[in-house]
Amino acid sequence: MTEVVDEQRAVRHARYAVAAVFAVHGAVTGTFATRVPWVQDHASLSAGQLGFALAFTAFGASCAMPLAGGITHRFGSRTSLRALLAMWTVSLVLPALAPNLLTLCLAMFVYGASAGMADVAMNALGVEVEHRLGKSIMSGLHGMWSAGALVGSAAGTLAAHLGSDARVHFALAAAVLTVLGLVVCRWVPDLRAAEEDEAPPRFALPPRSALLIGAVGFCAVFAEGASLDWSAVYLRDRLESSAGLAAACTTGFMLTMAVARIAGDAVVNRFGSVGTVRAGGVLAAFGGLLIVLAGHPAVAMTGFALMGLGIAVVVPLCFAAAGHSGPNPSQAIAGVATITYTSGLVAPSLIGGVAQAANLTVSFVVVTVLACGLAAFAGVLRSGERNRPKLSRPAAAVPDRHS
Repeated sequence: MTEVVDEQRAVRHARYAVAAVFAVHGAVTGTFATRVPWVQDHASLSAGQLGFALAFTAFGASCAMPLAGGITHRFGSRTSLRALLAMWTVSLVLPALAPNLLTLCLAMFVYGASAGMADVAMNALGVEVEHRLGKSIMSGLHGMWSAGALVGSAAGTLAAHLGSDARVHFALAAAVLTVLGLVVCRWVPDLRAAEEDEAPPRFALPPRSALLIGAVGFCAVFAEGASLDWSAVYLRDRLESSAGLAAACTTGFMLTMAVARIAGDAVVNRFGSVGTVRAGGVLAAFGGLLIVLAGHPAVAMTGFALMGLGIAVVVPLCFAAAGHSGPNPSQAIAGVATITYTSGLVAPSLIGGVAQAANLTVSFVVVTVLACGLAAFAGVLRSGERNRPKLSRPAAAVPDRHS
């Protein structure tokens, strides 16, 4: 009996540690998102130029994520995640230092590359812990990411309201988050490949099974990226809101995503992945309509909140489906993540380009159409759902596997 209790305690501790890593990762994104207008003004960029520069975030992630599996295989999950997470937190300072378009593009590439590799490593650990717990936890882990993003965006809202220099703001945030990341990584599972395990290729293309799952994630990440990067600009430019209120819109979007993801595992266990994503797609599309038709900041903020509520659980369910679809979770997750981050590559540039040619309202028509795609294509997650852990499966310890 004592051994069983110790095993259950071990797997719970592993879950909490990985959840804390998700929160730190999200805090970096939330910190940056609220200060995008400041970065735009500092670099003297038009809407189209800003969209082009933001696209390098996802471009860097898409280029670097296929490398994550090989790094984890060689150095182990704990060491790899500690290094990749520190790269991500430190890279937060780079965008605020960029004085022009070229340097901002380079900064966003590094920022995105470190974000993407840390993302793959922590999601692979999340799938591993989910297997051993015997129940769905990925939505909750991503809920912790959103909670961290909410904290970061709340601090960013305050900083924007006070008119603080983002260079100072980002430097302080990066220092705090780097220390927190190094501390929480001490307790994540230290999974290592066995001697007989074959090393994955240094650069692995997405497996075939990841393509359809990734298409659903593509729609969700497009809507998420557009809302994160452009909600504050939308309220400021289209609805003439103050900088503080515009930043608060991003915070509200983060809040609804955090709440929905934290509650998402219970919903998924009751209604299944397919039903949950379909309902979310309908809700997100309705939110998009409110954004497009808004004549007042409160209406647009409600639309962004509904958008966040609708798309919240989609990406965690895509990662979980990929992780349960084969024997190599890191490679499958990297494949889906590469596809979804490609959506992030397209979203900022397309939103900015359409805004340059027409206006931001037309840009969010595109977002609304893609949100409808979630309801239309949710059925592709059914294959991953068949392999999802059952609640009746007993918890097991998360051992350290050493070569």
